[in-house]
Amino acid sequence: MAGLSDRGALRELLERLHDRYNRPEFIPDDPVAVPHRYTGRADREIAGFFAATIAWGSRPTIVRNGHRLMRYMDDAPADFVRNASERELAGLGAFVHRTFNGGDARDFVLALRRIETLYGGIGAFFESRYAAVGDLPAVFADFRREFFAADHAPRCEKHLSSVERGAACKRLCMYLRWMVRRDDRGVDFGEWRTIPASALRLPLDVHAGDMARALGLLSRRQNDWRAVEEVTAALRTFDADDPVRYDFSLFGAGIGGYLKD
Repeated sequence: MAGLSDRGALRELLERLHDRYNRPEFIPDDPVAVPHRYTGRADREIAGFFAATIAWGSRPTIVRNGHRLMRYMDDAPADFVRNASERELAGLGAFVHRTFNGGDARDFVLALRRIETLYGGIGAFFESRYAAVGDLPAVFADFRREFFAADHAPRCEKHLSSVERGAACKRLCMYLRWMVRRDDRGVDFGEWRTIPASALRLPLDVHAGDMARALGLLSRRQNDWRAVEEVTAALRTFDADDPVRYDFSLFGAGIGGYLKD
């Protein structure tokens, strides 16, 4: 598929796929299922951050390991981040998801504990920084610097992408989609109410990039931050207030085999 030249047909496809996949039935097989274990904002923030962090590889494995990591945290991730003892932190050592291991998990817990102490939580950090600068890429850069201001092993830095180095930051963008978007569909949480959905960027990975190019929404070949800005700008022409809802559409295009034609 070289892209849909008829803008009306493209809009119809995006809307139809959005309606098909932005629904509760989508949750169990997606990493968003991990924060959906919880009802409290703080637990959802922590569980969502870890689920997004390990969101690469096969979706069933991501979901299974995300739930497993929550069990290592006694199924109380916010309390674990705030209060876990050295012995409890050492218990994370058995966890592994691809190259994210127990040592990385421990360093991430301690980084989040520092953010909790200084800012009142990860959501409070994002909301306050966005209110101050009004620019999501700048907030991503600030968050990464603050996150790694805690003591950590340098190897864990690869698990939080740098927008300043031009990375697509797919996992951060996905996490922000979960925490910011507000609708009545039941998938995304809408917990961070002072960040507008219009500010979000598309979570861009290989599959989303291929779909966006096939549908004529993206011309840049690299899946980097410039590509994120390009495809998000294209999606804003269909919905300026909530462009990232079409993340569901690109996912659905992949499931529907639109690249096979």
